[in-house]
Amino acid sequence: MKTPTLNLYGRLLVWFVAANIVTLFVSVFVTERFARNAYRGEPDWSELASGANRAYLDGGASALDDWRARRHRDGIDATLFEGRRNLLNRTPPPFARRVLERVPADNSIVLRPRAGMVVAAEAVTGGDGVQRHLIAFRGPRPPHPRIEHLLLVQIILSALVIGALGWWVARSIARPVAAIGDATRRMTAGDLAARVGAPWSGRDDELGRLAADFDRMAARIEALIAHERGVLQDVSHELRSPLARLHLLLDLARRTPPEAADAHFARAEAEIARLDRIIGEALALSRMEADLPGMALERVELGALVQARIAAFQLEADTRRISVDATVAGKPAVSGSHSLIERAVDNLLSNAIKFSGEGGRIALAVSQTASAAEITIRDHGPGVPDSDLANLFRPFFRGANASRAEGHGLGLAIVERIVRAHGGTVTAVNAPGGGLLLQIRLPTGAVA
Repeated sequence: MKTPTLNLYGRLLVWFVAANIVTLFVSVFVTERFARNAYRGEPDWSELASGANRAYLDGGASALDDWRARRHRDGIDATLFEGRRNLLNRTPPPFARRVLERVPADNSIVLRPRAGMVVAAEAVTGGDGVQRHLIAFRGPRPPHPRIEHLLLVQIILSALVIGALGWWVARSIARPVAAIGDATRRMTAGDLAARVGAPWSGRDDELGRLAADFDRMAARIEALIAHERGVLQDVSHELRSPLARLHLLLDLARRTPPEAADAHFARAEAEIARLDRIIGEALALSRMEADLPGMALERVELGALVQARIAAFQLEADTRRISVDATVAGKPAVSGSHSLIERAVDNLLSNAIKFSGEGGRIALAVSQTASAAEITIRDHGPGVPDSDLANLFRPFFRGANASRAEGHGLGLAIVERIVRAHGGTVTAVNAPGGGLLLQIRLPTGAVA
């Protein structure tokens, strides 16, 4: 049978309390040893006698009583005699007179009747010229409450304070750890919406930052899985039509004389090529989700990049007698992936050329503000119905104008993903006078 173990909260509490109690016992032991050694040290009897004599000369018997009370708290019971006369306002202990009788007139003695007990007689002469004797007694223990009782009370009170403090510290650490563990278990069980959440992710300490990082990680994983599921569903839907047509064409080719089957095979090849393009673009979009977070950053000169891509598409534009004009203001640049931004511009140009009519015109503009660089492209084609604008960047979405050009609805989805990976935004609106206007905004930040 497995032995049950304490959780983190319990271990923190036990170790914190144990460490503090051990420290307390050691400190109490050392302090008590010092106190006992100090108590066992020999008092300065001559100084005590002088102090008692001064108190009596300054204030009489009442002042002497006060002095004696202070010494009594130190464990010393003292009496001052002038000759055989007791100068205190109290009856001296019986031994005091017996000791006084054994003291020579101008001398002092110290007696130790048994271990830890000291009886002293000290002669002193004050400013008035009168000789007096201090008779003092110190026992093996102070007359005030036993030191063991005081130490026991100190230990109990300290243990209570340490226990309460340890409980609070352990609880403040264990609760966010338990919340993170609970969110992890829920996510492992398939709950992709599991989050640590407030108040733990809002704490300004290591555990708070760990909880916030976990929530960001969980959100990222949820978004990736949701995207993959969406792409899988969209790809499945898009593949059904060409596969159905391909199946039909092959069936017709089997039932058609060989000399007439070539036309069906040619159409089948076209459908296969269409399937290949769909799968290639879907894989490209999927790879971006995995590769973009770790992409290498470099300085990208947007003006030069746009001019180069326009030159690459010039033959395609000339074939349809489409003019492509570019305006570059200044030297806009961003920090990012040159190849990915180039691909985004290619997709925008390809989309604009597809939807521009014969003899149409495409206008590109590149500019830079204080915080962002902008690429704007406008065609003069049919535009997009307002109801389709919100879905324009969704993978495999093809709006009401899809029949005007070939495509699979992945070009603008790839553009949006690339721009978002660079911390930017892409928007689409119908331009005044017709056509679609697309604008990319990329933050400049610290350009390498």
